[in-house]
Amino acid sequence: MKVKICGITEVETAKFAVESGADALGFVFANSKRKIDPEKAKQIIDQLPDSILKVGVFVNETKETIRQITNQTGINAIQLHGDESPEFCRNLEVTGTTNAAKSTAKIKAFSINAREDLQQLEGYDCDYVLLDSARGKYHGGNGVAFDWTMLEGIELVDKKVILAGGLSPQNVAEAITQTNPYMVDVSSGVETNGKKDMEKIKAFIKEAKSNLKEEVR
Repeated sequence: MKVKICGITEVETAKFAVESGADALGFVFANSKRKIDPEKAKQIIDQLPDSILKVGVFVNETKETIRQITNQTGINAIQLHGDESPEFCRNLEVTGTTNAAKSTAKIKAFSINAREDLQQLEGYDCDYVLLDSARGKYHGGNGVAFDWTMLEGIELVDKKVILAGGLSPQNVAEAITQTNPYMVDVSSGVETNGKKDMEKIKAFIKEAKSNLKEEVR
């Protein structure tokens, strides 16, 4: 099971998450209490292994700004967490001078309020789909889980699903068992008083990666 720790703002947290087994780190460039400026994100990303997925989170941003921040920071995945259309996602191509810019993956996030919301996924051409809970003050990172039973019986063919929304060390194993995602994504669930908590990060990754689905023979 792959794990993404989102809302990274400090290099110490980033390095600890990677050492603890995180596969992806998220950097929020949209309105959020975890927002980071591109220069600081670059300083952190420059110290991370090439194998780590470095995700830039954007909400209803222009293509020009996304391209500029991608090239500046070295992120290698773009997460569209707003109301971006299928056309916007399909036509968003980052053409820069860095290897990261040339190989940027695309993630489209969706707020799941009802089972019918899952139908919109089919219209998007992207590398991953991120399923999040209903929006609160911000478009993500609100610490509330949606009803995972809505995913039962849904065949997301050729979709790499990232499960987000209200995950924590206490419920991530259950979430994985119920939904069998490609990756799990956490932000507020590994925080204490609004700050990333190293012990919670370690516990979350351990719970996610030790949850082995029973093989059906």
